[in-house]
Amino acid sequence: MDEAIKQLRTPSAVRSDSSPLMPTAADAAVGIFDSGIGGLSVLRHIHAALPREHLLYFADSGYAPYGDKTEAQIVERSLAIASFLLEQGVKALVVACNTATAAAIQAIRTRWPQLLVVGIEPGLKPAAQLTRSRTVGVLATRSTLASQRFAVLQAQMQAQYQVRYLPQACVGLVDLIEKGELHSPATVQLLERYLAPLLEQGADTLVLGCTHYPFVRPAIESVCKSLVGEAPDIIDTGQAVTRQLQRLLEAGQLQTRAATGSLAGFTTASRSTLENAFRGLLKLDPPVQALQPQGGA
Repeated sequence: MDEAIKQLRTPSAVRSDSSPLMPTAADAAVGIFDSGIGGLSVLRHIHAALPREHLLYFADSGYAPYGDKTEAQIVERSLAIASFLLEQGVKALVVACNTATAAAIQAIRTRWPQLLVVGIEPGLKPAAQLTRSRTVGVLATRSTLASQRFAVLQAQMQAQYQVRYLPQACVGLVDLIEKGELHSPATVQLLERYLAPLLEQGADTLVLGCTHYPFVRPAIESVCKSLVGEAPDIIDTGQAVTRQLQRLLEAGQLQTRAATGSLAGFTTASRSTLENAFRGLLKLDPPVQALQPQGGA
């Protein structure tokens, strides 16, 4: 992964081995990053709730998916990206990736203890409060489900709510979503394979434990209806992340004074791919900079 970080370097170089000065200006931007386009499902909530904030979105699509990377690799990528966004002057950082939150959020907080950092956790608690069958399916990446952070959270929720969780690693799903295949035959086939065992075991609530997955929620609901005749309740924690960000900005008196906000994107893959994702998924057209241009960028 050392070479991957070197390739991320631009004229505004990433210094993963240093700690930039912490910005204090309320009008500084909020940085948001994900392994790819999945974090756009969180960005849309932030953009809607905080329209006056300046937002910087970083899609590490050149190294997606994170779900098949080691924890050390994910930590290294996350620290490099956080450093890059801090050099752009962000006042807060949203880790809009379940896998990166599970593997790296503690390392980020240790490196920059004064930085406002918000991560995203699988919604096990709201699912436990919602389920009637006491059985909850959890769709996530292998790395998230294998993390100590997830194991602790699952044990706590099981003890508190006496709910059975059925973790399901959805290998290959992020790749399809990154390609824009939100309802393709391949995506539907993959979802059928992963959802059928959960529904057969009585899951009436599903947790979307990866920020990519809300973009295939219609396909998930359609597959569930075809399998069992109805769609289960589905938990997406993007709004909860937005509320936490709002609370932290208010507590730190860091709400922007700007009359209007702004949005810009960075990507380690094709610029056009992220531009198309912004347009197709969010109906937005912000400027995008490719830090490692490829192909059609």
